[in-house]
Amino acid sequence: MKIALAITSGLLLSAPAFAAETTIKPIVDLRLRQESVEQTDLARDAEAITLRARAGAEISNGAFAFLAEAEGTVAIDERYNSGLNGKTAYPLVADPENLELNRVQVQYRGFSNTVLTAGRQRINLDDQRFVGAAGWRDNEQTFDAARVEWTGPGKLKLDASYAWSVRTIWGKDGVGARQQAIDGDNFLGNLSYPTAWGTLSAFSYLIDQDEAAVSGRRLSSQTYGLRLAGAHPIAAAKLNYALSYAGQSDYHDNPNHYSAEYWLADTSVDVGALRLGAGYEVLGADTGLALTSFQTPLATAHKFQGWADKFLTTPPNGLRDQYFSLGWNRKQLGKLSNVSLSAVWHRFGSDRLSQDYGDELNLIATAKIGKFNLLAKHADYRADQFATDTRKTWLQVEWSY
Repeated sequence: MKIALAITSGLLLSAPAFAAETTIKPIVDLRLRQESVEQTDLARDAEAITLRARAGAEISNGAFAFLAEAEGTVAIDERYNSGLNGKTAYPLVADPENLELNRVQVQYRGFSNTVLTAGRQRINLDDQRFVGAAGWRDNEQTFDAARVEWTGPGKLKLDASYAWSVRTIWGKDGVGARQQAIDGDNFLGNLSYPTAWGTLSAFSYLIDQDEAAVSGRRLSSQTYGLRLAGAHPIAAAKLNYALSYAGQSDYHDNPNHYSAEYWLADTSVDVGALRLGAGYEVLGADTGLALTSFQTPLATAHKFQGWADKFLTTPPNGLRDQYFSLGWNRKQLGKLSNVSLSAVWHRFGSDRLSQDYGDELNLIATAKIGKFNLLAKHADYRADQFATDTRKTWLQVEWSY
C-alpha cells in the first residue's frame, strides 16, 4: 500500500487545481447461497449456506475517485470443509468465514485517454482465463497493484499492471498453502485492437509467487500469447468464436524447468433464442511432473473445465477438454427478465499418455426480478482415471445497489 500512497501523492502534486462537485456512489452487494456436494471418496456430504456482503462507497471529484469496500462472509450452515475450518470429513467448499478490506483504490482520469489506478483493486482481463477476480467464490481475488489503462488510435488499448500482492479467496485466516495473500513481483500486460474479424489481443503475464508455502514457488511462470474473439451475422443467425494460443515456462524462483503450450478453439451459433456451441481447450504438459503442465493460478478458474472444480490445478499430464453446449434465453418471461437456461457437456483427457480423466455435465438457470439475480446450478462429474465422482448443486440469490 506504500506504493499506492506514493503514486497518489504524485498525482495530487502534478494535477492542475480545479473545483468540482463531489459525488458519492454507495456500493452494496448481498449474496445468499446454498451449496451441496456429494463426493464418493468422503463419507459425509457437504451442506454449505453462506451469506456474503460487500459494502462501501466511491467518492469522485473531478478527475479523481477514491473507492473503499469491505467484504464479509458468514456461514449459516457450516457442514462443509472451508479449507480452513478443519472439517476434512466433508468435501471442500472454498468459502471460509471472513471479514476484510476487499478493495481500496485511488483512480485518476485527468490524462488524455488514460486511467491510472493504484491500490487494492479488481482486475479482469479478456475472458478471465489467465487473470480474474474469481468472483464465483464469496471472497473474491483482488490485487494490490498499480495499473495503467490507455486507449490509443483506432481504439488500440493497453492494460498494464504491476501487482506486488495477490489477495486470495482464503481471506483473513488464510495460512500455509492457502495464504491470505501471496507477495511477489507480477506483471500483467494486455494489448488489444479491434479488427474486422474481432478483437485481437496480445498478452504477457509474468507471475512471481514469492511464498514457499504455496506450492514451493512452483506456480511462478511467464506466459505469452494471442487471442482473437469476435462475432459475425450469417443470414438470420450469429456466429461467435474465440481462438487463442499461449506458451508458458518457468519464471523467477520456480525450481522446476519446463515449457508447455495452451490452445483454445471455441465457437457458437445463435439462432433466435437458441445457442449451440462447441469447443476444444488444451493445457499442455511437459515431463509429467507435478506443476510442469500449463497452469493458470490467477484465473477465474471456476468458469473453465467444468463447475465441479476438478481441474483448478492442471494435472501433471496436462488436460484436454472437449465440450458441447446448448442454451436458451429470453429477455422477458412474465415478471422475470434475462431468463437463461443452458447445458454443457465436457469430456476430459490428458495431454500426454492418452488418459481418459472423466466427463461432466453442467446445468444452469438464471433470471432477474427487480434488483434480485436468481441462480440454480448443477455439476455432475463422473471419474474414469482422475479424481472421484462428484455432484454439486447451488441455489443462489443476489441483490446489489
